[in-house]
Amino acid sequence: MSVIAALAGEERHIIASDWRAFLTLAARAEEQSTRQFFSFLAGGESVALDLLVPLAEASGADLAGYTPQAGCQAYPAYVASLALNASPVDALLALFANFAAWGEYCAAIASSLREHYGFDDRACAFFDFFAKPVPEPEQYALNAIQSALDGGWRPDEARRHGRMLLNYELMFWNTLADL
Repeated sequence: MSVIAALAGEERHIIASDWRAFLTLAARAEEQSTRQFFSFLAGGESVALDLLVPLAEASGADLAGYTPQAGCQAYPAYVASLALNASPVDALLALFANFAAWGEYCAAIASSLREHYGFDDRACAFFDFFAKPVPEPEQYALNAIQSALDGGWRPDEARRHGRMLLNYELMFWNTLADL
């Protein structure tokens, strides 16, 4: 239970950082689908923050007093770096690829919390939110990627960013496992 509480505490900080990063990427994007993708993600962060509260309550997390771990916060720090330094379409592809794995993790966690800890739907809503496929951002991403490809874009940097995000994601989970 202490790891779930820590996860909630980490997510409180990640959500705030990602929200600002996504808004920055939306503002920097020149192509409409790219702007729509990041604007949609930013809106989702607001929803996620509200859904985090019941998870924190169920796990006993102290969101206000939690001290984040560097290994968990490396991922949002890299996303913030992408917001300032990467081309928006490179950041879009890297993040889009990572979200599929994140959704699978969330589905597995929600199922486990219900089965092993008796968490109800309200307490699992944060994970359920990310586990459900949402067609809008997927369509925005596909349109943005196609537009970039049509313009001669090569996804070499996006691949590098994607690999880095996957490594930071692994660091997040390993840090939680060591708590």
